[in-house]
Amino acid sequence: MAWSTRFLAAVAFLAAGVVFAPDFFGSTVDSPAIAVSLAKLAHLLCFATSFGASLWVTFIGGIIMFKVLPRHQFGNLQSKMFPVFFTLISVCAMSSVAAFAYLHPWKSASSLERYQLGFLLSSLSFSLSNLLVFTPMTVEMMKKRHKVERELGIGEEVGWSKNMEVAKANPKLASMNNKFGMIHSLSSLANVLSFGSLAMHSWYLAGKIQL
Repeated sequence: MAWSTRFLAAVAFLAAGVVFAPDFFGSTVDSPAIAVSLAKLAHLLCFATSFGASLWVTFIGGIIMFKVLPRHQFGNLQSKMFPVFFTLISVCAMSSVAAFAYLHPWKSASSLERYQLGFLLSSLSFSLSNLLVFTPMTVEMMKKRHKVERELGIGEEVGWSKNMEVAKANPKLASMNNKFGMIHSLSSLANVLSFGSLAMHSWYLAGKIQL
């Protein structure tokens, strides 16, 4: 199925959901209730997208790719995927922050609602730090290390890497490993903290849902 077909199908189902929503029939076109419903919809969809994408990339997809792909191929794939991933998360976080701030203005918001806005802002800041700082640094260092590893005839193995063994006799590679490890650790920490902020907000949303 082509991307355009998938997009049109998603829009069609979304439109059907809006039309058959109770708030739609119970409100006039220019009623504030419509704006509130749209803000809630935007917040819910953006939160669900960012939470689901973070869960998959961090705990499922990345681990599977690491175990089945040659290490250099895995790194090259990550270098293309992560900028798109963090852009998606950042855009969704911005939308969630805007929608939540509209639904709960700061002056009239409760302390709990202010905390939730803080969690969403934290997720946004961690995602932006990865998008704008850590990911470009990680990709640049990865490419430099890949070049050195290719010269040493390593990097195409799957799973267990020969890097650490070779680095014991190669100070240049060992230095690159240390720099890459530090940057990658900061990037991973920011990603986990972003996901953690979303997870904390999920408890708030669960308390608001009536099933």
